[in-house]
Amino acid sequence: MQYRPFGNTGVNISALGFGCMRLPEIQHEDGTWEVDQEKATEMLRHAYDLGINYFDTAPYYCHHNSEIAVGVALKPIRDKVYVSTKCPLETVKEPGDLRKTLENSLKKLDMDYVDFYHFWGINQKAFDEKIVPMNLIGEARKLKEEGLIRHISFSFHDSPEALKHIIDNGEGLESVLLQYNLLDRANEDMIRYAHEKGLGVVVMGPVGGGRLAAPTELVKKLGGENLNTYELALRFVLGNPGVCCALSGMQTYDMVDKNAAVGSLETPMTEKEWREVGENLENLKKFSELYCTGCAYCQPCPKGINIPRIFQAYTYLNVYGLKDLAKNTWNGYITNEKNPGVSPSECINCGYCEKKCPQHLNVRELLKKVEGVLSNL
Repeated sequence: MQYRPFGNTGVNISALGFGCMRLPEIQHEDGTWEVDQEKATEMLRHAYDLGINYFDTAPYYCHHNSEIAVGVALKPIRDKVYVSTKCPLETVKEPGDLRKTLENSLKKLDMDYVDFYHFWGINQKAFDEKIVPMNLIGEARKLKEEGLIRHISFSFHDSPEALKHIIDNGEGLESVLLQYNLLDRANEDMIRYAHEKGLGVVVMGPVGGGRLAAPTELVKKLGGENLNTYELALRFVLGNPGVCCALSGMQTYDMVDKNAAVGSLETPMTEKEWREVGENLENLKKFSELYCTGCAYCQPCPKGINIPRIFQAYTYLNVYGLKDLAKNTWNGYITNEKNPGVSPSECINCGYCEKKCPQHLNVRELLKKVEGVLSNL
């Protein structure tokens, strides 16, 4: 296993981290769940034996049981690993609640401290309207001084601009957990920025939440004929010089072995190879019949059609050859139970989208074509 300096924390972190949100579980007849502790312990200890030293959990993972299972599995090797967990901000109504939430996690983990404590899944609104006014970073500093946490972190779901805002204004934050993979490179510039600012960077979803785990045509299109898709995806993430660790939610021994093999490569990708893959990705899109960058300038549509989401589904098919992902993305948009997407057939032909599109796409015509293709997958 390779190890990388984790920002300015003084920690050397394994290139591959173990995301503990998909541990093997058992469902009982009464509908309750528990982690299969024997299997989970075997997997987590095996990962440690292969050199993984970063284990990431959270209060709600595995039906609220992940922290307990991780604590049991890692107890004999606690001083040899780094454990990360998270604070769901909805549990924090006043500043003192941060301590209570942490204490609940420490109790479930059966640990005296946690190495990395994250403000969980925050966006700019949560940062500006809760973390800053309640001085939660200051509260976290107190917990750090008491030795209950070693480092203050945050996981992130928002725009790159929002990430920069948090980095620039979040004095005391030491690491960030964010989304980044072959299919979603929106945070690429901010990874470099965070790295330059001394933050450790951990990537979630390095194989697209499993979307790149299966064999696909994408590897050939990117010039990596000798690699499996998941391996190319993992190598690409670890080839980014700003990335400290790729966090994978592994469910089986085989996944641990395969991912650890990539994490053990001294050079997952040379800088030249990494840049070539990135350029090839962009060229695939640029020379496709529908080059939507996802900028969302066409939004909001007067009828509520999510044009970037629909075109993204088509890009998965047309550019990357990911038919199943394209189908699932389209169906997930149209048939979402809580918030079903508006079909392109609802277009009123106003032309607003085309006036705003920097790529000068014939959006209305393309929407009709894309709907016809995706609805017949």
